[in-house]
Amino acid sequence: MKKILIVDDEKDLLDLYDKSLQEIELKIFTAESAEKGLNLLKETTVDMIISDVKMSGISGIDFLCEVRKLGLEIPFLLVTAFSNVKDAVKSLKLGAVDYLEKPIDLSELLIAVKDNLGISQNISLGNEIPKEVMNGIIAENNIMRSLYYDAYRVAETDATVLITGESGTGKEVLADFIHKNSLRNSQNLISVNCASISPSLLASELFGHKKGSFTGAISDRSGFFREANKGTIFLDEIGDMQIEQQASLLRVLENKMIIPVGSEKEVPIDARLIAATNCNFKKAIKNGTFREDLYYRLNIISFEIPPLRERPEDIQPLVRLMLKKQNSKKRISSATLRILQQYNWPGNIRELNNVIQRVAILARTEIIMPTDLPKSMQNTKMSDSKNDTIFKVKTLHQRELEDIKKTLELTKGNQTKAAELLGISRKTLINKLKLIINVQ
Repeated sequence: MKKILIVDDEKDLLDLYDKSLQEIELKIFTAESAEKGLNLLKETTVDMIISDVKMSGISGIDFLCEVRKLGLEIPFLLVTAFSNVKDAVKSLKLGAVDYLEKPIDLSELLIAVKDNLGISQNISLGNEIPKEVMNGIIAENNIMRSLYYDAYRVAETDATVLITGESGTGKEVLADFIHKNSLRNSQNLISVNCASISPSLLASELFGHKKGSFTGAISDRSGFFREANKGTIFLDEIGDMQIEQQASLLRVLENKMIIPVGSEKEVPIDARLIAATNCNFKKAIKNGTFREDLYYRLNIISFEIPPLRERPEDIQPLVRLMLKKQNSKKRISSATLRILQQYNWPGNIRELNNVIQRVAILARTEIIMPTDLPKSMQNTKMSDSKNDTIFKVKTLHQRELEDIKKTLELTKGNQTKAAELLGISRKTLINKLKLIINVQ
């Protein structure tokens, strides 16, 4: 059995890596510092090391140097939230086999480990989720199916999760899915929309307050974090949080303690955080409206939900589900479905739900026709030749599949070398593999 050492100063991430790699028959050792990792290496031989770069004490790159000084030439994989070209070049020169950025793509991590340990890939990621687990969640689209598969694996850990995507794409649905499939599912899931609470009251709502701490504080309040203790707290629209509250939230994530407004006493809390936003973090950080250190703290595991216009495969099952929830016996015509699949959906699933509620009531026959749709949608431009479009996409996919397979055969399954030969990033290659697998 292959042995692997994982070093990271965040326990939640150690647990995540451990559970994510359980589908491979490995003996996994973990250490919360490079110093502990070095001590373990003096007593135990391992076949591979995964280490975070930025850690308290010895950094990941210095740890790599120390490992090489011990005469160990085993594969060394570095992981970091702080993308730095100089560090990447330095680590590769020192003998690191790869350099992965946070938030970690769990499928990419799995492939990298298999690749470096010489374990057969079979170009298979096995991303199937039990039907009962999905429980009405629609994910026919390949990207959505892969996203929910990764979320299913992340759910059983305590790792902080960041969900991004346009308004109305289903961020809260994904947060609920993660909570329900976690070890905390018997406890509360507290959902908070940060944009709907006055900035002056947000700290009190989140962390609680003491009686008399401000005008209107007529009694003590526990706050959402304490209400979510042992469970999960979902902070939606976190990008709208003021800088002052962001500093407080950062302290909570680092120390697992909150300080109620009007109090000086720290209160321990144990709540998993899932955050969501539709804001552009890079732009917000550049403008000084969002803390960069908080972003990196949140961005351990992230999921970007694609807009509905990029998920036409999900339209029909979503419509069926929406009609079922309304106890409607009406059906949608193929012509109407085609319009829905080609419409831009600026409001995403929320807008689709509103449209279906409307037509389910107003449609004059049991079959929903294009004329039943809002006039703005009836003018949606249709593709001139749907069959030609499908044929072209399929042919392009076949050519891409052949090139990827030949390159992987040439590199004996080494994805990193294959990506270099193809002129794409390793992550792009893995995303293409996911799509290939799901289409086959």
